[in-house]
Amino acid sequence: MPDSDLDEISLAISPAQIISAVKKMERERQESFIEDLLAAVSPDYLASIREAREDYRAGRVYSHDEVFG
Repeated sequence: MPDSDLDEISLAISPAQIISAVKKMERERQESFIEDLLAAVSPDYLASIREAREDYRAGRVYSHDEVFG
């Protein structure tokens, strides 16, 4: 889909309706939806995921005990 098709979207749905729909979702689906929403609106969130994956691949990870004693 060309970017110009994404420039404008008009929906007749209120934040309260979205919240109500999300509350009705199963927990796993809620988490997935919220993660997708964050990824869609936050370049910083996506950058943090990329950084975390690079750290993991490079072995820059710590166990729970190392972090929290």
